[in-house]
Amino acid sequence: MAATIRDVARRANVSVATVSRVINDSPLVSDGTRQKVLDIITELDYTPNPNAQRLSLGRTLTIGVILPFLTLPSFVERLRGVQNALADSGYDLILYSVESPQNIENYLRKLSRRDRIDGAIIISLQLSDAYVERFQSSSVPAVLLDAVHPRVSRVIVDDVAGGYKATRYLIGLGHRRIAFLSDYLENPFKFVAMRLRYQGYRQALAEASLPFVPEYHGQGELGGREAFQKAKNLLSLEHAPTAVFAASDTHAIGVLKAAHELGMPVPEQLSVIGYDGIRDAEYLDLTTVQQPLFDSGVESANILLASLVEPPESPLEMVLPTQLIIRGTTAPPPG
Repeated sequence: MAATIRDVARRANVSVATVSRVINDSPLVSDGTRQKVLDIITELDYTPNPNAQRLSLGRTLTIGVILPFLTLPSFVERLRGVQNALADSGYDLILYSVESPQNIENYLRKLSRRDRIDGAIIISLQLSDAYVERFQSSSVPAVLLDAVHPRVSRVIVDDVAGGYKATRYLIGLGHRRIAFLSDYLENPFKFVAMRLRYQGYRQALAEASLPFVPEYHGQGELGGREAFQKAKNLLSLEHAPTAVFAASDTHAIGVLKAAHELGMPVPEQLSVIGYDGIRDAEYLDLTTVQQPLFDSGVESANILLASLVEPPESPLEMVLPTQLIIRGTTAPPPG
């Protein structure tokens, strides 16, 4: 039979409360008593009951993470960063994957309860003022990742600069007919990243005195299959673009498939640039704007862990840069 906390207390000739203080690293125990209790814990191979430990601390020792579309590589990579940062923290992670806008409010209600979690990381989902109030009134610290609210600490990527960088590179190669392929900029989940990349795209066109051609903006539902169909439509235009800036690597893969089906060699006839820097981009030799997905997850968790120890006087903002990775899918336009 496994040893109990009472067995440890009896063998060490101390109270159960003293054993609990030693387990929870309380300063209210003398060094000699602490060492005696620790020796008995080792001798009896005692493992504290996690639920009892949480109750004694007045904490859940749990971090809640809510994110959309766990199957998409960019979200998975951010989550890996969060998990890596929490691995040795003593906190468990509870995950809520949102597949429809209708689920968001239900999950946010769970995340904003102090009896469920000690802190929350919210990935790519916008918080309304009402939910910011709810988190703050329940004293549950929250950190946004790839989303912004002025009253909540956040980790974001400079997506406007990333979109500008991608488009400017294509313009520098000599392209003048540059398409932009993305999810719907106005969407039920209220994602903002692609809208910001689109803003950078438009900014680079304007600076180069290139007209924006509405037909060159393909919008659709999330995913590579929809991107493939939208890309086929773009590449079948009478004056088809010579380059496509895809707002994610998943979109870019759809463009590459469409170009292959239409017999358009890449990059000889069509240049393609993606965004994110997922692993498939390297395998496909795809030029991309790499964002620090893993690192952004790590940083968001680190900010939350620090907030649990000492809440910041005002919300923190960390803006991470992007990097253009030039590979084999971009070249000067034909002719």
